[in-house]
Amino acid sequence: MSPPRPGTPPVPVPIPSRTSYVLEHLTHAILSGALAPGSPLVETELAAGFGVSKTPVREALKTLAGRGLVEMNEYKGAAVRTVDAGMARAVYDIRQLLEPEALRRTVAAGRELAPAREALARALAATDAADRAEANRDFHRALYAPCGNPLLVKTLDDLRDQAALVSSVAWQITPSWDGEADEHRAILARAEEGDADGAARLLHAHISGFVSRAFPEDTLPKEGSEKTP
Repeated sequence: MSPPRPGTPPVPVPIPSRTSYVLEHLTHAILSGALAPGSPLVETELAAGFGVSKTPVREALKTLAGRGLVEMNEYKGAAVRTVDAGMARAVYDIRQLLEPEALRRTVAAGRELAPAREALARALAATDAADRAEANRDFHRALYAPCGNPLLVKTLDDLRDQAALVSSVAWQITPSWDGEADEHRAILARAEEGDADGAARLLHAHISGFVSRAFPEDTLPKEGSEKTP
């Protein structure tokens, strides 16, 4: 294709590219805490802020809703998904059931763990909360992705954003990164030793310990209990 002639109006950026641009920036803002849970996401305001029409914004919001980061209401509009103990426990319950088994299979098959070492190093060196959170997600994925079961990997991948949202909220309330980093080092060390069962046990304890600290059981309403005024 020949370059445009001088004076020719610029070719408009395709809507999918604009949607990807909006999606990337909204995802980062949500997972970094720049957009707090419950924050309204008004299409007209977002479109003006990004310099695009409402169509890419609307498509990005639909994608984020499908990933569990945004709640869309016919009457109230869109908002960043709120995080409570029930939501956190639901997400982490699935992780607790599946992720240690995926790691056990990764180690038992002798898969390469260099990506996990690299992600852990990035997380330890990060000075920005968003970069640290991203490296943390990459660390966990590097442990389960080589497990050999694509469906298991996809299931865990589908939970990554929701788990990251839970982590973002929890870290703002109770900063616990240093302790979790120590746990990551211990998990990786056991995995590199080839101890599949031991690595899986440590990962199980790591996942359950995080949600127990961040969202204690007593924060959940008891079944049949009445709300106090």
